[in-house]
Amino acid sequence: MEIYSSPWIINRADPYVLKHTDGCYYFTASVPEYDRLVLRKAATLEGLVDAEETVIWRKHEVGEMGNHIWAPELHYMDGKWYIYFAAGTAEDQWAIRPYVLECGDEDPITGHWVEKGKMALDFESFSLDATTFRHRGSQYLIWAQYKESDSNLYIAKLVNPWTIEGPQVLISTPEYDWEIQGHRVNEGPAVLVRNGRIFVAYSASATDHRYCMGLLEASEEADLLDSNSWTKHPEPVFETNEETANYGPGHNSFTVSKDGLTDLIVYHARPYKELTGSALSDPNRHARVQAFTWNEDGTPNFGIPGKS
Repeated sequence: MEIYSSPWIINRADPYVLKHTDGCYYFTASVPEYDRLVLRKAATLEGLVDAEETVIWRKHEVGEMGNHIWAPELHYMDGKWYIYFAAGTAEDQWAIRPYVLECGDEDPITGHWVEKGKMALDFESFSLDATTFRHRGSQYLIWAQYKESDSNLYIAKLVNPWTIEGPQVLISTPEYDWEIQGHRVNEGPAVLVRNGRIFVAYSASATDHRYCMGLLEASEEADLLDSNSWTKHPEPVFETNEETANYGPGHNSFTVSKDGLTDLIVYHARPYKELTGSALSDPNRHARVQAFTWNEDGTPNFGIPGKS
């Protein structure tokens, strides 16, 4: 089994990895300054550690997309590249909304990126962490959005990569004790499709040592836009482990090994419990990667963070 350095890529939170059809791995993440979008490319996951990091976009000086550039994801759809990310305005860092960039060139590192603008949702509020996946001919978006005091997860179909169609459907709200530590949060969705089921791993609670991951699932046969199709597992599936010094593991993505035989979870965690400053100003959320397996009942077993 391949062994990856631990921590893997330092000072990069909300890590997202895409293994493309060209055989290369592409990496993006939040940077501690929250002021730009970056990409790396390498033939191997370990090669991403020292790969050149290219800034493909910087925040605006005024107005929208001017503050708190958060949690980018890189996707390839219908022959074009897209980056989903969240941003505040230059005047209000907490006016967080989801935005989309598009690149029609072959290489997203050297290609030209175009702003497609803010995604129009059913209601205006703090929203972030958009991810997308294709299922049975339809493209779906899942994201986190505040309503009242809760950060909930919603799903909708996409008519194109930057536009939802039809109503947005609530599929998860913080309800268990491990989801409401510090803040009432469900965020950072990441999709796995296996064993006839669609799994959505997500992150919960405040972004300190209490941050952890939960799991939703729905049958591939179900109507994904019916909230009753989704079931939440009652216990966290990935959480702080003091023995391995992985504190607050979460905001993950999924990829596979070079040979395609091993499933991998990519996530961030801090190497200590006590923060330097606030949860957002402390820069030491490091990206990590490790293998995971599958239980006999068909559910993913992410194991212990930091333990291969």
